[in-house]
Formats: sequence, C-alpha cells, structure tokens
Amino acid sequence: MQSPYTFDPVEATIETIHDAIFKHGVTCQQIVRAYLARIHTINPKINALICLNPTALEEAAALDGTLPAQQEIGPHFNALFGVPVILKDNFNTSSMKTTGGCLALKDLQAKADAPVVSALKSAGAIVLGKANLHEMALEGLSVSSLVGQTLNPYDLSRTPGGSSGGSGAAVAASLCVFATGTDTVNSLRSPASANRFDSNISN
Repeated sequence: MQSPYTFDPVEATIETIHDAIFKHGVTCQQIVRAYLARIHTINPKINALICLNPTALEEAAALDGTLPAQQEIGPHFNALFGVPVILKDNFNTSSMKTTGGCLALKDLQAKADAPVVSALKSAGAIVLGKANLHEMALEGLSVSSLVGQTLNPYDLSRTPGGSSGGSGAAVAASLCVFATGTDTVNSLRSPASANRFDSNISN
C-alpha cells in the first residue's frame, strides 16, 4: 500500500506547491502550517524574519474555500495560488508593521498594501511574514536595530549579504518559496551569491 502523500517545504517550488494542492489534495492551510513549523524551528538560528503575518492561516483558509472552482493554474489571479512568500520589511502591508528594520519605526503601520504586495495577493500568494534587512536598506550586512544580525543559513559564521539578506536567508532556508527584495546597488545580487549551499543547518 502506497504511503499517504506528505508535503515537504524543503526546496519546494511553485510547481511542487501546486502539485501538492491539485494532485494530492493538500490544503493551503496544511502548506502554511508546514512552513510555520519550519520557521519556528529554523528562524531562531538565523534571525531572518522580523515578524509573522497574523492572518496567514485565515488567508489560506479563504483560498481553500475556492478550491472546487479551481480548474487550472493560469496567468491571472491563481498563478501563485497557495504559494507562501516573505516580504522584505520595506514593503508596506496593511496587516503588519513596515519598519525598515529600524527600532524607531517599530510601530509604523501602513494603511494599504504596496502595489506589488497587492499584486502578489491577487495572484493567490500567501504572505507569511516580513524579512529582516540591513537597517533602512543602507548597507550590506543585514543587521538592524530592530532584531539584530541575520545569519547565513549555510554557514552561521558568514553574512547573508544585504541589504535583502533576510529575504535571501529565508529562501535559502526554505522558510518560504520566494521572497521580495529591493536593490539600489548590490542588495539582491549580494544575498543571491552569499546564501550558497554548504549546509551546517539541520533540515
């Protein structure tokens, strides 16, 4: 007898998320819970996230309620259906603070989602939380006054790069499928090159 399908968030992709949902009957809530469990295990070691989205499971439940109407994955509202993402904490969100990693801005609450956040949600993505960054995205080490230093998940003695290092570390550690970043000089390329596989972190 074949073993029941078990969703594994490690190295999951958009395709494998959709395969789990549409071919194996995994719910969006189950996927979100799998990522949250991994976050609670891994994030204390690497400090990649500033906060979690308090409505993530509610958003997943709402998507689960539309499953009978989902016929195929298309280029519009359902292209990212059920896909967990992390946002660098300089993207405005209505459900979480937007701090830029700055302690002085810890209570800054935007009234509306940034356009890119709205677009991700419209495509079906589920925002799991906000990633640490180098404070105000000004340098390349991903250390902030709000939560401190983010560590490279593949070598805890190394930088994850910056300023989008929290996003890079979150993806490398499979805390989400993908994450947003911003770049003025080297803020995307640095984390992409720094978070390379040479793992000393437990899966």
